[in-house]
Amino acid sequence: MNDILERLAETLEARKGADPQSSYVAKLYAKGTDAILKKVGEEAAETIIAAKGGDSQQIVYETADLWFHTLVMLAHNGLHPNDVLDELARREGLSGIDEKAARQEK
Repeated sequence: MNDILERLAETLEARKGADPQSSYVAKLYAKGTDAILKKVGEEAAETIIAAKGGDSQQIVYETADLWFHTLVMLAHNGLHPNDVLDELARREGLSGIDEKAARQEK
């Protein structure tokens, strides 16, 4: 799984210097944070609708769109998918209730 995330991260980095007329991702970067976040929100809503509909293929398709646009958001903010994977690894084995309580104490 990390292989595809690594390749996508490399492609998203490369698109930062691309002509917005030649790349969808470069066009999103050029439009800025609000446009990227709008796409993440749209894709999240479409994923929810797909999940409510119960069509497995549609759920996977929409989740892929959501993940992709989330990766664009991460890259736009100078972050890498490994930053999220590291956080998930940190949380592994922790009680969700305990982890949330620890965040609220800070």
